[in-house]
Amino acid sequence: MEEKPPKLVTPVSLLVDAILVVVFFIYIFSVVRTHVPSNDPADIKLWGALTAVCLTMLFWLALQMFRVVFRFHREQNRARNSR
Repeated sequence: MEEKPPKLVTPVSLLVDAILVVVFFIYIFSVVRTHVPSNDPADIKLWGALTAVCLTMLFWLALQMFRVVFRFHREQNRARNSR
């Protein structure tokens, strides 16, 4: 019988990703909103949030790419050490 490959996405990894993304968004929003050139609080929240969303999605993509590269590197080391 063939061995099933391990799952790449688990509930724990989804939870960790969600927590990291939310924390990153809050941090970036707090940084970016001070740089919005407006005196209207609604505009500051809107443009701060829109900017933070873009940067947060970039962070999410980088996090996924890091996971893939890390997993590949770890599997290569295991294969090298098992020989």
